[in-house]
Amino acid sequence: MAKSVLEGIRVADFSQIWAGPYATLLLAFMGAEVIKIESEKRPDSSRLRSMTMNRRFEGRDESPMYNDLNLNKLDVRIDLGQPKGAELARRIIAISDVVVQNFRPGVMDRLGLGYDTARKVRPDIIYLSSSSVGATGPEQRYGGYAPCFASLGGLSEVTGYRDGDPNPMTARTDIISGVASAFAILAALIYRSQTGKGQHIDLSSTESISVLIGDVFMDYTMNRRNQTRNGNHDGIMAPHNCYRCQGEDNWISIAIGTDEEWRSFCEAIDKPEWVEDERFAGGYQRWNNQEELDRLVAEWTSKRSDYEVMEILQKAGVAAMPSFSAPQLYSDPHLKARDFAIEVVHPIMGRQVVQSPPWKLSATPAKVERYSPLFGEHHQYVFGELLGMSAEEIAALEKEEVLY
Repeated sequence: MAKSVLEGIRVADFSQIWAGPYATLLLAFMGAEVIKIESEKRPDSSRLRSMTMNRRFEGRDESPMYNDLNLNKLDVRIDLGQPKGAELARRIIAISDVVVQNFRPGVMDRLGLGYDTARKVRPDIIYLSSSSVGATGPEQRYGGYAPCFASLGGLSEVTGYRDGDPNPMTARTDIISGVASAFAILAALIYRSQTGKGQHIDLSSTESISVLIGDVFMDYTMNRRNQTRNGNHDGIMAPHNCYRCQGEDNWISIAIGTDEEWRSFCEAIDKPEWVEDERFAGGYQRWNNQEELDRLVAEWTSKRSDYEVMEILQKAGVAAMPSFSAPQLYSDPHLKARDFAIEVVHPIMGRQVVQSPPWKLSATPAKVERYSPLFGEHHQYVFGELLGMSAEEIAALEKEEVLY
């Protein structure tokens, strides 16, 4: 059986909600042993709500959202506010390669679990601190979650319709922050394998968003232009928009970047006269007349289904893709062929459909091994096998509500 790329790497995961847990989820997909550390006083907030329509639950182990974000992980409960709890957490750090936390700057230091302390118990530790705007600078005390990252990072301002408000982006920016965190940890692991040195990664979730719109920053730097919302239009390409199709709320995105694609498009939709139309004769003319062009394209798409338009245009070499609903995504033949969604059996919730790892690796496959951990499920393994504690010691700490 092929070896996972991070087999043998252990992660002490103090993170919560989306941004941090998604980073450690990606590491767990690649074979890292991720030990999630929670407590009855402070469980991961995603255990407490489903974030899905018409789904109600009461127990700590019944949240579909928690299950989606914590596959393959282990879980222990430690009251970090107690000296004995903090000491146990330090013992876990001492046998780990990576620490991940996304508290506000200063919280882990006050608990006696900051980077300086972690480095003493494990000198080559890779310690990732993920926060809203990083641990230094005038905004270091800012708290924040996904919409704050998108707003402060600039993405909200350029996302939305011309006559509408900025798009708050919600949870997707948490996921972007998580991807950036996982990438930084992988880079640090490579660095450590070459030098033997660990690192403290101070990750600003806001900056992980800003790097996605470098062209917007450069436009201001070079031209003093402040870009703002422009719907689905592009600064160069036309047509470039989302067009209504037959049916209720069905849409398709079409993007044409070259004259060759434009000719193929016109031929595919049986409008050869558009190629000779002076208004659309070149990219610049099409862009200057995109309002009229959008109207004409929408006349054609609105008489056909989104799938029909996709098949016609993709066959002609034109980029076209429906705005899929959730049911359409899970039934799409292409995504099915790539095992986009798989089933896991959860001991409390039963069969659950989850997304599989977002990339395919030939020699070191990423995979879903198991459901998300039950609350405090792995006390015996972590404290008994890894830390060498007796069953009596573990039971006593549970009775004292240190392991709580």
